[in-house]
Amino acid sequence: MSKLVVTSIGPASSVQDAGRPGSQRYGLVPSGAMDRLSLAAANTLVGNQPFAAAVEIGPFGATFTARGGAVRVGLAGAPRNADIGGRPVAFDSSATLADGETLNLGFARGGSFSYLAIEHGIEGEPMFGSLAVNARAGLGSPYTRPLQSGDELKTQAASGSPEHRIELPAAADAPIRILFGPQDDEFAEDNKKLFTDSEWKISATSDRMGYRLEGPVIKHRDGHNIVSDGTVNGSIQVPGNGQPIVLMPDRGTSGGYPKIATVITADFGRFAQISAGRPFRFKAVTMAEAQAEAKTFHELLRSLPDRLRGIEDFGLNIEALRDANVAGQAVSAMDAATWQVAVP
Repeated sequence: MSKLVVTSIGPASSVQDAGRPGSQRYGLVPSGAMDRLSLAAANTLVGNQPFAAAVEIGPFGATFTARGGAVRVGLAGAPRNADIGGRPVAFDSSATLADGETLNLGFARGGSFSYLAIEHGIEGEPMFGSLAVNARAGLGSPYTRPLQSGDELKTQAASGSPEHRIELPAAADAPIRILFGPQDDEFAEDNKKLFTDSEWKISATSDRMGYRLEGPVIKHRDGHNIVSDGTVNGSIQVPGNGQPIVLMPDRGTSGGYPKIATVITADFGRFAQISAGRPFRFKAVTMAEAQAEAKTFHELLRSLPDRLRGIEDFGLNIEALRDANVAGQAVSAMDAATWQVAVP
């Protein structure tokens, strides 16, 4: 039995999978990965099912040490500096830690969440069919809380399979697409236009339950209370203060604030990766456009195994390199005749 020991880790890091679909009717919080594409890519790299449980790592750094045998991992999501015992490790690729080796991960760049999948998966006791952690509800496994130093993730020993990288499309640098509704009639047309025409930022007070938006005040027509109804990932509620909140995987299953719009499925992971304080905009699309993009997104998920590529290991002969003239036409700094140019 091998295990990956958490030797250091920042906040907002936990075990996540696809969540608990089908249970919201009982009031059960869905949870699950913030960026499903990155979770699926990390798992595909090590031969797991796409939405198997993995470590969702927040913006800060982390270190993991293999104990009891080698551990093979896949890395995807927000890129960051990574190395195993000083050997650089590229993101969107797999790597193997020998027993006793440590994987070092720096701060996230250009995003908020990275995913560390472990070959053969993470051992745990499913709760309502999932290992996904929701600390408020006391759900998750092997821990019902965010990860902390000293935690152990048990798994099977690495298979010794060849390492792979995965070719993913570049993330679009474009507005986050939304569908207006289901309660957009609670807002006048000029306020809906203000919502899409404005620049927004995500507050540093945001979490896995909801992203609070900083921007102009969105006013209601006739008050901010409605009969509570169901929510989904990406529901955009507007409470009494007029500052929208985008609901995330740890949201409640219902809410009583009007929802001006919903982030489309295909853009939800991209939205979740936006760092606090980084400006962005929304763009309204039609239902037909949202459905077409959802289909394209799911086709991308299905294509992930076909996007794997082998990693060639080029051995470096330091002795041969030392004897080679890699500079081409070398000169001697001690012999001016080899580098000075005569002036007419």
